[in-house]
Amino acid sequence: MDEPSVSPHRVTQLLREWTQGDDSALAELTPLVYEELRRLAHHYMEGERPDHTLQTTALVNEAYLCLADQTNPNWQSRAHFFAVAARAMRRILVSYARSNRAQKRGGGGTKIELDEAAILSPEQSNEIVDVHEALEKLGKLDSRKARVVELKYFGGLNHDEIAEVMKISTVTVRRDWVFAKAWLYDELHNAN
Repeated sequence: MDEPSVSPHRVTQLLREWTQGDDSALAELTPLVYEELRRLAHHYMEGERPDHTLQTTALVNEAYLCLADQTNPNWQSRAHFFAVAARAMRRILVSYARSNRAQKRGGGGTKIELDEAAILSPEQSNEIVDVHEALEKLGKLDSRKARVVELKYFGGLNHDEIAEVMKISTVTVRRDWVFAKAWLYDELHNAN
């Protein structure tokens, strides 16, 4: 993932000021965080099929609205904020994938709008729900490994950022990632 264009320390400082009730910090933070959220969503979308129809902007807008609507935010750091963003993006993707999957029974061309321009194809809906269900199963076996996958896959965080959010070593994050990747691969390919 590309390095953020703004200092992570500045983002953390603004998040803390917002936590303390400074609305001007939120005003300064919004364009900085929004651009990073777009990069994260774009990074996630690069891994999808070339013919996917979900729009990055719509995913970012939905996730940002969830994050900005916090009544008493308690952001500890930039990494913490983006970890919460990862979870919000996952919930949004899974929710709309499930809706799309439920409605596709009527024909192959049904599309569900996420925002004005965001659409999930039936094939992509199945993939997102399958990954979510496999991740839920992994979470029952080892919740830490499932959280590492969520932060990396949905949040685009690097190993150091994941270690910071989860308060574990980077080496542990790497080991968990290697194990979880292999486990999810087996789970997704043996399910078919």
